Formats: sequence, structure tokens, C-alpha cells
Amino acid sequence: MTPDSSALVIGFDADDTLWHNESIFEKTHERYRALLAQYHDAATVDRTLYATELRNLELYGYGVKGFTLSAIETAIQLTDGKIGAEEIQHLILLGRDMLAHPVELLEGVEETLAALASRHRLLLITKGDLRDQERKLAKSHLAAHFRHVEIVSEKNELSYAEILRRHGIAARRFLMVGNSLKSDILPVLALGGAGAHVPYHLTWAAERVEGVPQAAGRFFQLENLRGLPAVVAALANPNFS
Repeated sequence: MTPDSSALVIGFDADDTLWHNESIFEKTHERYRALLAQYHDAATVDRTLYATELRNLELYGYGVKGFTLSAIETAIQLTDGKIGAEEIQHLILLGRDMLAHPVELLEGVEETLAALASRHRLLLITKGDLRDQERKLAKSHLAAHFRHVEIVSEKNELSYAEILRRHGIAARRFLMVGNSLKSDILPVLALGGAGAHVPYHLTWAAERVEGVPQAAGRFFQLENLRGLPAVVAALANPNFS
């Protein structure tokens, strides 16, 4: 497919861009710290769990299931194997609760997508567990706004380049919208596209980066998605490059 050199295409992240996600993980972290409080202080629990998650990313990928397995592994480690079957069952139930959690949309999402979808091709580009991401998209009732849905194991320059190639999108006419500078913005800027950063009030440590991208005219900082149409209107000008 030959890339369209004029039409602006917009990609959206899902978790913490369209709906709440990290806040669900944070509530589970609180319950996890309480479960292990008799063994270690909260800082030790957090530090050890984070190290386990990073070590297991290549095997488990992102998402609730990988987090739950890492939480069980960490609990066994921090208790020197003393944690009981009942406590492990509790951790499994915490994971189930996360997977069953209602999908709660962020401010301005529905009206912004509806307005943009009538004029632009929209893509959903998210990483994580396939089944869980499909479940959340279905429960969000937002799927009809997206021409294509991409659920990938990692979001980096290679994965974005492949998505753009497969859908015939010129990088210079692509805008990615998301809460993570690391996963949503920096790879797209590196390819020559544009990025609209909509920060979420919580950010997983593995997604944090220092500084603000230097990409005049291609990087935009928004308070929420309601500010996106103005950015899109400017970039939709065919003279944008």
C-alpha cells in the first residue's frame, strides 16, 4: 500500500489515555503492601516487586497476568517461602479483580473521538495482554471510532514503523496521542511524526523519562483530550511537515 502523503492519521494509546488503568494497579499495590507488611516495609516491597516485573517483562510482557505472576514470585522471595497457600490465593484473586474491573473513560474521550473520527482515520495502538486489551476495548464502547486496532508486545520505533508501513501511513502525516512519553511519543517523533502528550496523574516507573522532547511544531502538551482537536486542526494543514 502506498503511503498517503496528505491525510493526517491519528493514533491513540489506550490505557491511561482513553481509560483509567494505572490507578487500578496502584490500589492493588496498596493491598499487596498490606499483605506483606508483617515481613517487610513498603519501600522494600515496592522495590523488589518492580525489579521482578522488569526481569520478567521479556517472558510475561505487560499487563495484569504478568503482574500477578511477578507479585506471587516476589511474595515467595520476600517471605523466604513462608507465604501460605491462602495468601497466594489472595494474590490470584487480586489479579482477577483487576481483570474484571469496570472500564472508566477519562475526561473528554467520547466527544473527542466522535468529532475526530468523522474527519480522520483513527488507529488504536496499545501494548499488553491481547485478551485483556480486547476486553477493555469492547467494554469501553469506543471500538467503532477506530479504523484499525493494533495490540503489540512493545511500543518502539520498530513496532510503529511496521504499523505505519502496513497501513500505508506516511510518518510525517501521523500524530500519536498518549500519556507515556517513552512509549507513545518519543518513538513516533524519532520516525518523523508528531506527538500529543496527555499526562496521567500516575506513571509506572518503567515508563518515566527525564526532560521534554525537543521537536518544535511536532510535540504538543495537553491537559486532557479536549485540547486535541485544536492540535489536529493545525496539523491537518497540508503544509505541515
